[in-house]
Amino acid sequence: MRANGRAAWRRWQSGWCCTRLRGSGHGGTRVLGGLRGSVPSVRPGSGALSHAVFSSQGFKEPAEAAEAEEVEQGPHTPGRGAARGKKRKAATPAPAPALQPVKLSRAELYKPPTNEELNQLKETEDLFHSSLLRLQIEELLKEVTLKETKKKKIDAFLHEINSLLSAIPETPETDITDQTWLPKGVKVPFLQVPFNVKGKFRFLPPDELSVVGSYLLGTCIKPEINVDVAVTMPREIFQDKDNLNQRYHRKRALYLAHIAQHLSKENLFGSVKFAYMNSNHLKPILLLRPQGKDEKLVTVRLHACPAPNFFKPSRFYPSKNNVRTAWFLEQSTPKEGAAEPATPHYNNSILCDTVLLSHLHFLSSVSTDFPGMKDGLALLKVWLNQRQLSKGLGCFSGFLVSMLVAYLVVKRKIVKVMSGYQVLRNVLQFLATTDLCVTGISLAKDTDTCLPALADFHHAFEVVFVDPSGLVNLCADMTASKYHQVQFEAKCSMEILDDRMVDGFQALLMTSKPMLRTFDHVFHLKHVSKLQSACKKMELLNELMDRGGNYVAAALPFIISLLTRGLARRALLVAHSLPETPEWAIDAEPPKHKDVGSLMFGILFAPEFAASKLEKGPQADRPEATDFRTFWGEKSELRRFQDGTICEAVVWEASTICQKRLIPEQIVRHLLKLHADIPESSICYTGALLESVIKNGKKVFPPVPMKPIYSFHKQVKIRHLLLPSEEKPCPAYITPLKIICHMEGSGQWPQDKEAIKRIKAAFHLQLAELLHQQHQLICRPAVTHTDVYKDGYVFRLQVAYHREPLILKEVVTPEGMLKYQDTEESQRLELEILHQPHLTSSLHGLQQQHPAFGSTCRLAKRWISAQLLSDNISEECVDLLVASLFLHPAPFTPPSSPQVGFLRFLNLLATYDWRNSPLIVNLNADLTDCLPPSFGPLRCPHPFELKSDSSTSGECGPASEVIFPGSGEEQQWSKDPLSCRGL
Repeated sequence: MRANGRAAWRRWQSGWCCTRLRGSGHGGTRVLGGLRGSVPSVRPGSGALSHAVFSSQGFKEPAEAAEAEEVEQGPHTPGRGAARGKKRKAATPAPAPALQPVKLSRAELYKPPTNEELNQLKETEDLFHSSLLRLQIEELLKEVTLKETKKKKIDAFLHEINSLLSAIPETPETDITDQTWLPKGVKVPFLQVPFNVKGKFRFLPPDELSVVGSYLLGTCIKPEINVDVAVTMPREIFQDKDNLNQRYHRKRALYLAHIAQHLSKENLFGSVKFAYMNSNHLKPILLLRPQGKDEKLVTVRLHACPAPNFFKPSRFYPSKNNVRTAWFLEQSTPKEGAAEPATPHYNNSILCDTVLLSHLHFLSSVSTDFPGMKDGLALLKVWLNQRQLSKGLGCFSGFLVSMLVAYLVVKRKIVKVMSGYQVLRNVLQFLATTDLCVTGISLAKDTDTCLPALADFHHAFEVVFVDPSGLVNLCADMTASKYHQVQFEAKCSMEILDDRMVDGFQALLMTSKPMLRTFDHVFHLKHVSKLQSACKKMELLNELMDRGGNYVAAALPFIISLLTRGLARRALLVAHSLPETPEWAIDAEPPKHKDVGSLMFGILFAPEFAASKLEKGPQADRPEATDFRTFWGEKSELRRFQDGTICEAVVWEASTICQKRLIPEQIVRHLLKLHADIPESSICYTGALLESVIKNGKKVFPPVPMKPIYSFHKQVKIRHLLLPSEEKPCPAYITPLKIICHMEGSGQWPQDKEAIKRIKAAFHLQLAELLHQQHQLICRPAVTHTDVYKDGYVFRLQVAYHREPLILKEVVTPEGMLKYQDTEESQRLELEILHQPHLTSSLHGLQQQHPAFGSTCRLAKRWISAQLLSDNISEECVDLLVASLFLHPAPFTPPSSPQVGFLRFLNLLATYDWRNSPLIVNLNADLTDCLPPSFGPLRCPHPFELKSDSSTSGECGPASEVIFPGSGEEQQWSKDPLSCRGL
């Protein structure tokens, strides 16, 4: 058995899991998770670019002789490869053949595994649910890792930038406000408000150029390759008090503007633009991209930083002030005796520029002899990118997650023998269990008592993560809401990784999570400029000074805390999008604070409290009652409850289910108007746009009660006649509601199928007669059913006998033998009287758990009908498709509103691999052992056994299958599936 297992594993490794495409000469790889990318072909001896060597001290020239890099393209010799390359240019390329398993000899197949193979098998058994997950991660890392040939081009580009920067001429010394020396084609990339500031500026060539960040560490990932270069400004351009009143920031901006003006004249660059680093208006950077086809290859970001040891660190402690109130308000003289507020965010922005090189050295020392750190960081960056958490003001950037991994290494929660997957799990586990808003962490050593304590950082910032210097808070711009979102995502990700029935690779690393599909309700703040009045209403002058006048960054934490308190019981999470400012041309004015676009807010509901009409406050005689009345304003009122208590309370107006779902909208609009002076016209609440579609009377289930006599006819009183109305000449149609009436089993039932039909018809006649006599109901009996009209509804009663499907399967052979086989009639009847009732019962239980399920189904059916697909896709099939979103929501949470459920339904139709994978809806968790755990309940059991001719042929046959476990076997609900063109 053990030998057979090794042989099977070797066949899997060498054959089925071989990802190199062979035979046609087109180099490429195929990723199991769905990504596709090409592998660049490099012929040995073709004169490829040599590596540029970098150090923290600057650029070094490459060695004159470098060994040729080996590129895996299958077994071939260099000479033959070159020859084949020449022939391919002339010949017409043949289509790539399908992937075929590699044939191994018996000796190779049963060869004992090597030590490396044994270690891989052991690690796979201990860490991964299956070997497929390991292979998927390895292929993903190959896709996102920067190739060596690309690195050589980037290195050459960096060397050319180095030579150009050293040749920029000096400028004479002028006042900071005297910017006439700048040409008209360049604007200062800084919002100079207020404009007047003291100080002198002159341009001198940089003292040092250093590559910092992920590129030098080898942790940058595709598709966006950013190379950060620190440009050290000479000490001679600074004065003693440049830490005050944005003097340093303006000198930094002028320095970059002069560099941009000279580099824009060079043909080397395809574009020279400005941008804000992580959308921080105090930190402009210069973006350089190469000319021609390599323009999308790399973006070099120039960061201007001060000379080492120029600023005293003690000036930038979180409790210090470096922005004077009189200067910010443009007052001639400061107020006597007024204390200056602390400016921690301003101080932190300057300190970040002083520690760029020290951070590089720290990360380099941690990553030495730790290959798993690079792989782990690549996986973490992909995880953050898919959740839209890695860009914008206050983001969880790649640099921040690198420092977090380094912290866990220093604290020995991660050891250097771990793989990239183990690094991913450990970081997610740490994020899920550690709240940096309450318990901050620090990389600084505890020996220096002069440095600020963690309590000082917690007093100044919402999220605290201190760097090795003990001075810089790496999470200074992050709001508590954004960190709680990261923490929530980490918790969900750990649950997915621990669940063997979920495809963790697809859910965590291959599925994007935009806010519209992640949160139950979403609303936009259209006019961001309204936050300026919100700052005045909430008296945020100190925060405005600290943020350099950025009213968006100043007001956002207070807006979020306001909404979090108002939606406390109803919401599991209240999050916001990250304000992101686009890059701009060097001859354009810098974007203003309002140019971040509309701010988006998302609310994730707790289903049991989301639709509550009551906000119960403290008792009237308690001190907290005053705060409750202040918070809710005129909405608060005294009420007596059934237990005899008199409490402050807020009751929201809502009578129907649709109106109750919109109670959070009432809360949001009321609180923003009351406390932030934001009018309702500036709020675009898109969380409930489809509520009007699912109301009664919109051609979706359930049907509207209808009385045809009074709705569609006019009564002639003289003769007691009914005439059709001119406005509604057609008779009314009421969709019948089917009811299956199972009769008791008895030996008196006949065993002939025709006799059973006649017995059922007699039952239908008798039911109609009894209902009319005893309950005065209008009944219309038929052979197959009886229609009953009551209160505007039509109920279709259908009698069922449990042995009838079996009798319909009886077939007599020519030899007189009786056998059982499925017929079209028996399958249809079995579906109607057995499987459909079982499915209805299961879906009813799902509706009890998730109140949004029914409304989501109605929206989905309405959309299917609008696309003229209702004849191809049955209602049961749509119900199961929607049920899969609630039963297997990973990486999301189950929808708590119809709109987000409908959006996920559309995304399922658009992105699911209908051609290769049946959709298996595991209701009631009936499927446990029938599917391999690596593929989960929504994956095809045997994806590698697909016939090669079916994927390469031009025909496009049936593609969709929806399977539901019922009645002891898997019931397929798409008997006549759509073709892939229809899907």
